[in-house]
Amino acid sequence: MNEHLKKRRAGILLHITSLPGDGENGVLGTEAFNFIHFLHDTGVTVWQTLPLGVPHGDGSPYQCMSAHAGNPALIDLSDLEQKGWLQPSQRSFDGWHDHQLMTLAYQGFLELADKDAQQAFKQFCEDKAFWLDDFALFYALHDEFNQQSWNTWPEPLKQRHPRALAAARKRLQAMLEVIKFEQFIFFSQWKKLKQCANEHGILLFGDIPIFVAYDSADVWANRAAFKLNEEGEMVVVAGVPPDYFSEFGQRWGNPHYAWAYHVETGFKWWLERIQTQNELFDILRIDHFRGLESAWEIPANEDTAVNGQWVEARGDKLLRAISQHYPDLALVAEDLGIITDTVEKLRDDFELPGMKILQFAFGNGAGNPYLPHNCVPNSVIYTGTHDNDTTLGWFNRLSDGEKHRIYEYLGFSQTTMPYTLIGTAFASVSSLAVIPMQDILCLDSDCRMNIPGTIEGNWRWRFSWDQLTDEYAGRLKHLIGLFGRNL
Repeated sequence: MNEHLKKRRAGILLHITSLPGDGENGVLGTEAFNFIHFLHDTGVTVWQTLPLGVPHGDGSPYQCMSAHAGNPALIDLSDLEQKGWLQPSQRSFDGWHDHQLMTLAYQGFLELADKDAQQAFKQFCEDKAFWLDDFALFYALHDEFNQQSWNTWPEPLKQRHPRALAAARKRLQAMLEVIKFEQFIFFSQWKKLKQCANEHGILLFGDIPIFVAYDSADVWANRAAFKLNEEGEMVVVAGVPPDYFSEFGQRWGNPHYAWAYHVETGFKWWLERIQTQNELFDILRIDHFRGLESAWEIPANEDTAVNGQWVEARGDKLLRAISQHYPDLALVAEDLGIITDTVEKLRDDFELPGMKILQFAFGNGAGNPYLPHNCVPNSVIYTGTHDNDTTLGWFNRLSDGEKHRIYEYLGFSQTTMPYTLIGTAFASVSSLAVIPMQDILCLDSDCRMNIPGTIEGNWRWRFSWDQLTDEYAGRLKHLIGLFGRNL
């Protein structure tokens, strides 16, 4: 077990976009630092977020344009105003997008930033060139071709002919500089946030989607790393078979990995990906961990995930490479779904903590692996995750008999939901207990973050400080202390 996960800890799950604020989503500004102070005051020592990448139009942080780049929408523009690189009046133009504002901020940076800042930007571009150059060009071309997927671009650009790439870099040079500047600002602001969190004894817990989006800089620039045909099209796509969340399974549409290529190259692409995330976070969760043992491959022409098959992956060799290059890395396995003995062995061979979800615990008898008496210390327990209903919404939809069985197991606690389940999570032997912010605030189903298998209305929930009453903060702090998660 990693040192970070040996100590009993309490965590809260809240994505950056869910922070309060005036804009369309939360940002890496004052409210993010205020949230750190709230965590510190209540004894919470882990802040878990969703992936930080650049989403497509549906807003999903699990379908991003890069495995490395940060979402520019999370940049705190007021920080740039304080530096004098952006004027408050420049934000008053109706219809202006953040990219236009960042163009103005970059001009202000070139004119007003001191030599240290200028050198820091230059150094950032050099250090991140292994992904930044391709991403910037991909992002600029994506804009030039009206957000169309790279496989529809003109053939020379689709196939990355050197002369076409050189011409595009020359034509789009000004935009490329702004895109790189955006990334410089994002990583700089995140670094300050992480430093503040760590100084307050709080670890940042990130999430790595096992797959990347087909329409991404990663696939466009590293085609040999994925299972594509000669034209660059997907023959099979990723997903999961029918399960708790969907009777037809989930057809995610991501490309599968060409594992032979990754083995031959010493997992270079993966290790670079881990390098970026390791700089951003103290703990990392591998989403859909079972895909490292075998993954559900669906023919690309199928509309659902029903007619797929499990195909072996090379997660053992990958995890060995990661552990050799990053021996102190704290990894968590998202081992939900259809988990076999082989998947469990892969997880246990590398001593990775798995996940326990209390909303899954109260069916199928006393042997249910999510019941608290079946938990082990090397695990992370949740009331629910971003893919679940809120605990209050989940409980309200249960039958009277199901509710009775839950309270019978919990000793007919007089505490109401969701704090009954929050206390159960904190009381468990799991080394880390993470609670979604919606449960801390006792919110119902209309505040859930995501409904798997749907593409509209997700990822938009935000909380406000007036929802966080002194009673909720006090109960949280009391439970953390009561069950020894603040020692």
